[in-house]
Amino acid sequence: MAQITLQGNTIHTFGELPAVGTQAKDFQLVKNDLSVASLSDFKGSKVVLNIFPSVDTGTCAASVRKFNEKASNLENTKVLCISRDLPFAQARFCGAEGLTNVVNLSDFRDGNFGKEYGLTITDGPLAGLHSRAVIVLDENGVVQYSEQVSEIVDEPNYDNALAAL
Repeated sequence: MAQITLQGNTIHTFGELPAVGTQAKDFQLVKNDLSVASLSDFKGSKVVLNIFPSVDTGTCAASVRKFNEKASNLENTKVLCISRDLPFAQARFCGAEGLTNVVNLSDFRDGNFGKEYGLTITDGPLAGLHSRAVIVLDENGVVQYSEQVSEIVDEPNYDNALAAL
């Protein structure tokens, strides 16, 4: 169980993020068109998992915008923006913002991704949502970088995450 904060107040997550050097677990998440995507769909590409509580918060929206901007310059890399938001909300946000370089995926159906990756917030006002984290995978799905943002309203260290690519 990880300990993080929300505006200075301690909250906890279900577990720990996958460790660097380990094989990322496959997952099934919902795309904006309600079809299912899995990690294996992205095999052969580097993958950045940009995980956050909700696209309807300022920090999360800024994170998606920043990764969209940086993703346009990345070779053989997919940026997956993952939350428990409904796919409709994710599509609305990206459409309104003109974001085309990221893939939105939702864990709204069962929350298994959050549980498997140690991201589910277990207490406090955001209980049930995902914590803010970045996980970078190589072309074979091996974790190259993993960051659990300690204060949920802060942004991750984008430079460190992208340097792992």
